Amino acid sequence: MDNQLMSIGMVKELTGLSERQIRYYEERQLVFPARTKGGSRRYSYEDVRKIREINQKLKEGFNTFELKEKRGKKNLM
Repeated sequence: MDNQLMSIGMVKELTGLSERQIRYYEERQLVFPARTKGGSRRYSYEDVRKIREINQKLKEGFNTFELKEKRGKKNLM
Protein backbone atom coordinates (compact mmCIF):
# COMPACT_ATOMS: atom_id res chain seq x y z
CA MET A 1 0.00 0.00 0.00
CA ASP A 2 2.95 2.35 0.58
CA ASN A 3 3.76 2.20 -3.15
CA GLN A 4 0.48 3.78 -4.19
CA LEU A 5 0.54 7.27 -5.61
CA MET A 6 -2.28 9.77 -5.30
CA SER A 7 -3.37 13.05 -6.83
CA ILE A 8 -2.97 16.44 -5.23
CA GLY A 9 -6.72 16.41 -4.61
CA MET A 10 -6.40 13.34 -2.40
CA VAL A 11 -3.42 14.88 -0.58
CA LYS A 12 -5.53 17.99 -0.02
CA GLU A 13 -8.22 15.86 1.62
CA LEU A 14 -5.74 13.92 3.75
CA THR A 15 -3.86 16.98 5.00
CA GLY A 16 -6.52 19.69 5.12
CA LEU A 17 -4.20 21.99 3.15
CA SER A 18 -4.99 23.82 -0.06
CA GLU A 19 -3.52 22.75 -3.38
CA ARG A 20 -1.62 26.04 -3.39
CA GLN A 21 0.01 25.26 -0.03
CA ILE A 22 1.03 21.80 -1.23
CA ARG A 23 2.52 23.22 -4.43
CA TYR A 24 4.33 25.88 -2.41
CA TYR A 25 6.14 23.18 -0.41
CA GLU A 26 7.31 21.72 -3.71
CA GLU A 27 8.40 25.14 -4.99
CA ARG A 28 10.47 25.58 -1.82
CA GLN A 29 12.05 22.15 -2.50
CA LEU A 30 10.68 20.57 0.65
CA VAL A 31 8.78 17.77 -1.06
CA PHE A 32 9.39 16.07 -4.41
CA PRO A 33 6.29 14.36 -5.85
CA ALA A 34 6.58 12.03 -8.82
CA ARG A 35 5.24 13.28 -12.14
CA THR A 36 3.19 11.52 -14.79
CA LYS A 37 4.13 11.75 -18.46
CA GLY A 38 1.59 14.56 -18.69
CA GLY A 39 3.22 16.44 -15.81
CA SER A 40 0.60 15.79 -13.11
CA ARG A 41 1.92 15.47 -9.58
CA ARG A 42 1.61 12.08 -7.91
CA TYR A 43 2.20 11.83 -4.17
CA SER A 44 3.17 8.85 -2.04
CA TYR A 45 2.12 8.22 1.54
CA GLU A 46 5.63 9.28 2.55
CA ASP A 47 5.08 12.59 0.74
CA VAL A 48 1.86 13.07 2.73
CA ARG A 49 3.75 12.40 5.96
CA LYS A 50 6.38 14.96 4.99
CA ILE A 51 3.75 17.54 4.04
CA ARG A 52 2.05 17.13 7.41
CA GLU A 53 5.39 17.47 9.19
CA ILE A 54 6.31 20.57 7.17
CA ASN A 55 2.97 22.17 7.95
CA GLN A 56 3.38 21.46 11.67
CA LYS A 57 6.91 22.89 11.73
CA LEU A 58 5.72 26.05 9.97
CA LYS A 59 2.99 26.44 12.59
CA GLU A 60 5.69 26.10 15.27
CA GLY A 61 7.50 29.10 13.80
CA PHE A 62 10.12 27.58 11.53
CA ASN A 63 10.51 29.07 8.06
CA THR A 64 10.92 27.14 4.83
CA PHE A 65 14.62 27.97 4.57
CA GLU A 66 15.26 26.42 8.00
CA LEU A 67 13.29 23.32 7.08
CA LYS A 68 15.15 22.91 3.81
CA GLU A 69 18.46 23.34 5.61
CA LYS A 70 17.53 20.71 8.23
CA ARG A 71 16.35 18.31 5.55
CA GLY A 72 19.66 18.65 3.74
CA LYS A 73 21.84 18.23 6.82
CA LYS A 74 20.01 15.53 8.73
CA ASN A 75 17.44 14.24 6.23
CA LEU A 76 14.83 14.80 8.96
CA MET A 77 12.03 15.07 6.47
